[in-house]
Amino acid sequence: MKISIITATYNCASTLRDTIESISNQTAREHIEYIIIDGSSDDGTVQIIKDNSNQIDHWISEADNGIYDALNKGLQMATGDWIGFLHADDIFASDQTIEKIIETAEEKEINAIYGNLQYVQQHPPHKVIRQWISQPFQPKLLKRGWMPPHPTVYITRNHYKTIGLFNVNYQISADYDLMLKLFSHPQTKSMHINEVLIKMKIGGASNRSIGNIILKSKEDFLALKRNKVGGIYSLVIKNLSKVNQFFYSQA
Repeated sequence: MKISIITATYNCASTLRDTIESISNQTAREHIEYIIIDGSSDDGTVQIIKDNSNQIDHWISEADNGIYDALNKGLQMATGDWIGFLHADDIFASDQTIEKIIETAEEKEINAIYGNLQYVQQHPPHKVIRQWISQPFQPKLLKRGWMPPHPTVYITRNHYKTIGLFNVNYQISADYDLMLKLFSHPQTKSMHINEVLIKMKIGGASNRSIGNIILKSKEDFLALKRNKVGGIYSLVIKNLSKVNQFFYSQA
């Protein structure tokens, strides 16, 4: 089994080495096709990619139309049986993460896998700030604003042909839109791994400013309506559900 993992970068020189190292440390490294899509960085990111080219199967550096355009390029380039993402600010929670995903994929007749995620501080020892614990999917969850942590989601390449790529008309919420398309599709058969799979370093694009938070809310609402899943109630519950993530991490 081959697992394609895609990293989209733009001026990520300060964090990319950790991400690449997290790939190289995987016990199932021989099963990974690693792809980096860079948006013409000018901060030394490209040199880091070149210095670690022995760990990277395919990479490009060219102008793009944002992160979702870059991720779509990676999806179109991927040849693995399953495809996932490791963003340039993220690391795997353990060296056995991909091994666990492969074991789950081999045991079940499924086309989507997801797990739990921790938001951590930028620098070691990566203290946990929030913890996002997901749950097995039920259709009623979508109207309650539920979605799994997108960086933990792995989907078969064949199923991507069914649900489609990221909608680049969204600036921030294309991942939520994709999750709605995935879990509202009748052919989706998913499995939740109840373990932390990804550690995400704090400082994501959707939470960098009040303006981005407002834009994300608008785009989330639009995604809910376009996918005929819910509306204002779903959006409110979705945002309120994040409060528990802070209390859980402090428990």
